[in-house]
This record gives sequence, C-alpha cells and structure tokens, in this order.
Amino acid sequence: MSLLDHSPWATCLVAAVLAVLAALVVLRMGRAMLLRTTGHSRMLSALVAAGEQPASAILPLLALQAVWQAAPNDLRFIDGIRHFNGLALIAALTWGVMAFIGGVANGIIARHPVDVDDNLQARSIQTQTKVLARCAMVLVLLAGTAMALMTFPGARQLGASLLASAGVLGIVAGIAARPVFSNLIAGLQLALAQPIRLDDVLIVKGEWGRVEEINGTYVVLKIWDERRLIIPLQWFIENPFENWTRSNSQIHQAVYLFVDFSAPLEPLRAELQRVVEAAPEWDQRTAQLVVVDATDRAMKLRALVSARAAGPAFDLGCKVREALYAFLAREYPQCLPLVRSLGDFRAQSEERAAQPADPTTVR
Repeated sequence: MSLLDHSPWATCLVAAVLAVLAALVVLRMGRAMLLRTTGHSRMLSALVAAGEQPASAILPLLALQAVWQAAPNDLRFIDGIRHFNGLALIAALTWGVMAFIGGVANGIIARHPVDVDDNLQARSIQTQTKVLARCAMVLVLLAGTAMALMTFPGARQLGASLLASAGVLGIVAGIAARPVFSNLIAGLQLALAQPIRLDDVLIVKGEWGRVEEINGTYVVLKIWDERRLIIPLQWFIENPFENWTRSNSQIHQAVYLFVDFSAPLEPLRAELQRVVEAAPEWDQRTAQLVVVDATDRAMKLRALVSARAAGPAFDLGCKVREALYAFLAREYPQCLPLVRSLGDFRAQSEERAAQPADPTTVR
C-alpha cells in the first residue's frame, strides 16, 4: 500500500499542492486573456492591473480552503488550519475589494487627464474620485477587520460583555475618534461641494500654492518655492481662503508702475499691446493701462493683463513690468520717478529767468 493510504495528511498535502498549481494555471491563463481583451479600454486595463496581485493570493487561498473543508474533521490540527486559511482569505478578499476600488479610481483618473489648458472638469472629477475612493477603502477595511474578528469566539464574547457598557464606551470612543470622523466627514463635504480641487490655486494664510494632494485627513499645498503646506481637511470647512481657479483657470494679473507726471500714456499703451501680443502666455482677453492713483511724487499706473492660468499670468506680469520700465528708460528716461526738492525748483526757476526772452512773443 502507498504512503497516501496510510497518511491522511499526505493525501491532503498532495491535494493542496495540486489545487494551488491549478489555481496558478487558471490565474496565468485568465491574466493573458484579460490583457488581450482589455487593452483598448483604460478603465478595464486599470482594473486588470489593480487586481493582478490580489488575485494571485485569492485564487490559491480559495483552492486551499476547498481542500481543507473536504478534509476529514477528525484530522489533527485541521480546525486551526481552516481558521488560519479563512483569516488569510478574508484579508486577501479585503485587499482585492480595495484594489478593485483603486482600479476604478485609476481608470476614471486616466480618462480625465489634467495636463490640458481647460482642465476644470477633469480636476473636479479627479478630486471626487480620489476622496470617495479613499472613503470607500476605509469602509471596506473596517468591514474586513470586523469579519476577521468575528471568526474568533473570544471576540464575540468580548463584544457581548462590552455591550452592557456601550453608552460609556460610545462616549469615550466618540471623543477619541472625533478628529478622525470630523476629517472623514470633511473629506466627503469637499468631494461633494468641491470648494477645492486637485491643482487648484489657493491662497492659504498668505501662502500661494497649488493643491498637490487630497488625503483622507489633510491637504498638501505645494508652495511656489517648492515647500509643502499640510492643512487638515476640517480647516477648509471652518475657515475662509482664496481659490483663484474655482470657476475656471483664466485669471487677470495687475502690474503697477510708478512714473513721473510727464510720462506719455499712449506710447506706453502701444508698448503694452506690443509686449502682450508677442507673449505666448497672453490669452488675448485683456490688456489695458490706466492711471489708478497719484501721489505727491509720482503717478501710479496699472497694467492689467490676462492669461489662461495663474502660473502664466505671473510670468506675463513680470514680462510686462520689465518691458515697460525698459521702454521708459530707453525712450523717456526723464519720465522715470524723480525725487524733487525745493532746491530743484529754485534752480529750474533761475534757469528759466536767465534765458533770453523770445522776441516773437513780445508784442
């Protein structure tokens, strides 16, 4: 007689090895088939890529669980092996569902790229997708953990014993978990109401930056000088802030110049028009120059230009400022801001008095 007839464990182990091999063959064949049939779709490709690793754990564990369930009940250690394999299977299924959610989110994000000029709708969809996917993953993780704990008799008894003091424990747990739940609810509010989106330009506490990442508990704001400002989600619900790209990405940039009172405005307006027409950042909406103020020493001019986004608008403003001051220094140097004193006025008066009178003006 063979060893398999004398040892039930040997029979179970051989069956387990064969089951795992069969699961791996099915996995490889299914993967090759899915890759051929889903290459045309970003969504399906993202789902296949996200589910490849979880499936490599789920299928063998399912095959092993079938073998352990078919094994004799009086086999030594079989109950512990079934329990351990069941826990591993629950963990793998939880991982698989979370990966499925992540694959759906990646597919939606891939279908709505933000590397285009008018990316308002894409940023809105990406923000909702990422926040809602993270919330769904948290719920799946909690459900998987609860299912795993329910497989332990001790955990069920502990839950029954704690049920009598549920009121006190609920209050304590609520107080302890308040930051977590408040940020979770704030994340849902941000995903639905969308006061901010990915790649939005915000002014937060005097800092200019772009929304680089929205996590389950905080927002990462990338400052213009490469710093990162970490802000809790709840802060955006309770505090005011500036959003420069709330309705669209187009924005105006104001450039202020201080010039002498004798500065000619029409040549400056013509130079402004020439500069913006040569700049690729200009979106051809606005280019105007007006006097907005005057002090006792100079006139204050405002050049208002427009661009397709905040970054190009800043660059365009710098170009306009440099070009207009260079134009003044080259064509009208006397029109740059001057500091006059009483001595200057006396010298000018004496110079005019010393000049001979024009005989053509004398009657």
